[in-house]
Order: sequence, then C-alpha cells, then structure tokens
Amino acid sequence: MEKREKLLQLISFLDLTSLESTDNETTITELVRKANEGYKGVHPAAVCVYPNFGNFVAQSVLKTIQTAVVGGAFPSGQTLTRAKISELEAINTSSADEVDIVINRGEFLAGNYEYVFNELKAMRNAVPGKLLKIILETDELNTKEAIQKASEMAIDAGADFIKTSTGKCAVGATPEAAEIMCDVIAAHAQRTDKKIGFKPSGGIRTIESAVTYYDIVEKKLGSTWLQPSLFRIGASSLYSAIINELKNGDKA
Repeated sequence: MEKREKLLQLISFLDLTSLESTDNETTITELVRKANEGYKGVHPAAVCVYPNFGNFVAQSVLKTIQTAVVGGAFPSGQTLTRAKISELEAINTSSADEVDIVINRGEFLAGNYEYVFNELKAMRNAVPGKLLKIILETDELNTKEAIQKASEMAIDAGADFIKTSTGKCAVGATPEAAEIMCDVIAAHAQRTDKKIGFKPSGGIRTIESAVTYYDIVEKKLGSTWLQPSLFRIGASSLYSAIINELKNGDKA
C-alpha cells in the first residue's frame, strides 16, 4: 500500500477526541468542524466527547461520522455502581452512537474480579443500543497477566471494542499492551468466530506511532480488522499531523 493511501486510511480509523475540563460548545464546534472538513472526502470514524456534548455533536457532524461519548465515571471509574448505571441510562436516551467506559482498576487490582465483571455487565445492559468500548487503562494494570485478564473480562462482559487507555494517565497506549490485547481478541475470534474491535488511545500523536498500531493489528488480527468497525485510534493532534503530511505530499 502506498503511503498516501495508508494515511487516508488512518484518518478513517480516528476517533477525533476532546476530553478536556475546559471543553465548551465553542471548542466542540471547532472539533466538529475539523471532522466534517476531513481531507479529500475522507473523515474520521467518530467524534468522541463528554456525554453532555453528545446530542450537540450528533446534530452537527456528517451522518457518516459516529458520535462517541465517555461514561461510567470516566476517567477514574471510581463512583457508586448505581451512579454509573444512571449515567449510562441517560446516555442511552441520547443521540450518541457509541460509549467508551472504563473498568474500576482499584477493584480489579484488589482481585475483586466478580465485582468488576458484574459492574461491566450492568453497564453493558444499560446501553443496549450503543456500540460499547471498554477501556482497560493498561498503564495501571502493570503486568501482562493483568492486561490479558482484563481484556478477557471486558470481552466476556459484552464489549464491542477493547481500548487501551483514557489518555489521562502518564503512559497511554503501548505496543506491548496492544499486542497482548490483540492476542486475546484473536483467541476469542478463533473460539467463537466473533470479531471484537481494538482501540489504542493515549499518547498517539505521530504518524509513526499510529502506523505501529496499524502494523500490530495487521500482524496479530489480519487485514480484515483494518476497517473502522473493528479498528479505531483515539487521538486529537494526530489528525492534524496526518492532514499536514498529506497536504505536503500533494503539493510535491
């Protein structure tokens, strides 16, 4: 595949994201504008925002672009389960297409796996009409075994995608965590014939970094996963980097 084609494909995998405490309708309007502008008819897969902007984004983006929101006490995962469920039930009535939730790492690291699984399952059931991405926050899970177990748990709880990170930790996505997660996805697909999506997120700012995850997915899962329904990249500045590279190449 030539470089330009791969860059355009990378745009189509992006969840163009803004999850800042200073977000407001003005900043989200600019995010939507960038998404809608795209490049040469290619647009991000989704715009990802806090849930209070979900309806606004859904009404503003092109119909081909999904609206994703975060929920479940993002990014810490620390609150009452019933509060998480209440938030997700509210999201389920909104116009958002997708929801990114996060596991409770504290309970997971304490070995309270049944608690974590049941909470994830309850959150899955609260948004039956939405595509669900479950964030592991791999930086806080520390070990290969923990990342593998959390991946399996998230899939068993009903995740449509498993996602590396919230982007709020010191270390976001890493190739090592991505390979573990993709191995779990591959094993699940072999066992059940069901494809689960993969989303690296957190610290992916350069084209080289994005290509690293593209290559991992292709190697571990195969080219059939290289489509927005099964592979996303959570990013913000990466979008501009790709477009600038394309513009420079088209001028040459």
